[in-house]
Amino acid sequence: MSTWAAILAGGSGTRFWPLSTPERPKQLLPLTGDRPLLTQTVARLRELVPPERTLILTGPSLVESVAAIVPEIPKANVFAEPRAASTAPALAWAAHWIAKHDPGGQMLSLHADWAIGDDRAFRAAATHALDVAAEHDVLVTVGVKPTRNETGYGYIVPGKPLGRARKVGRFIEKPSPARAALLRRRGALWNTGLFAWSAARFLGEAGAYAEELAPGWPALTKGDAPRFFAAVTPVAVDVAVLERTNRLAVVTGAFSWDDIGSWDALLRIRRCDARGNVTVGNVTLGDDVKNCVIWAETEDVAVVGIEDMVVVRANGHALVMPTGHPDKLKALVQKL
Repeated sequence: MSTWAAILAGGSGTRFWPLSTPERPKQLLPLTGDRPLLTQTVARLRELVPPERTLILTGPSLVESVAAIVPEIPKANVFAEPRAASTAPALAWAAHWIAKHDPGGQMLSLHADWAIGDDRAFRAAATHALDVAAEHDVLVTVGVKPTRNETGYGYIVPGKPLGRARKVGRFIEKPSPARAALLRRRGALWNTGLFAWSAARFLGEAGAYAEELAPGWPALTKGDAPRFFAAVTPVAVDVAVLERTNRLAVVTGAFSWDDIGSWDALLRIRRCDARGNVTVGNVTLGDDVKNCVIWAETEDVAVVGIEDMVVVRANGHALVMPTGHPDKLKALVQKL
């Protein structure tokens, strides 16, 4: 039984403005180290899924950039989504392609823009999920134990045992701080978005439950991606399939995971100096600068007398904002 990977690598580049742009969104940036996030994602998979069975789904304007930073992936495996319609249509398209070329193929689904603390543990969890999917003919999601009372993530409440996994009791999206703390105490998991299933089983569940995809299903079965994407309603796979099917299990991964949703995340992911600062580029700090993210892409940046701030100089723009307000940045970028 062959294993394939579908890497979701779309995105418009708003969360890390001004460093990110629509032409160079988050997954193409070296946010966690010296290499772009997508490059790290492909390398992380290499011992589990060979390049020829790795698909990358991205926007039409990003195909050339994606192919350039992961040359080991055949360019034919870089799929340009005809329309940005969230994750359910993209994964249905990928699953149909895999099922057509490898009817018994299994499939991992993951995003290109995560920070993973232990690649070996990540592969172990992915392998475990694939095994459970094959053994019980179910869809499997990988959860990790929360490390903080995060209100921006989705949580999974595990249910009854299912062999070496648990059935999913329920999903809880973006809880309040108090509820997030309660969920942690009760053993809920963060929903990482790492999924495993057979391509055929996923198509069966999507066909049965994803009503948003139904108008495009005839086009998908004919391999007509443009008509399929034109006909569907944009929807996340969690909503369209996972929250509706009764064939869903969860396994727990023993790796650290972060979806790097804002500049603040770099304070968790990158190495900080003695005063809690993350700096990239030619940055000069005063002794009284604390708990800040300072990123200088090309021009020098000097700061003094600030705490809990984000300062970015990139692409001819400057950003200065307090930490803890990613939504305000999104609104600002939309205004710009």
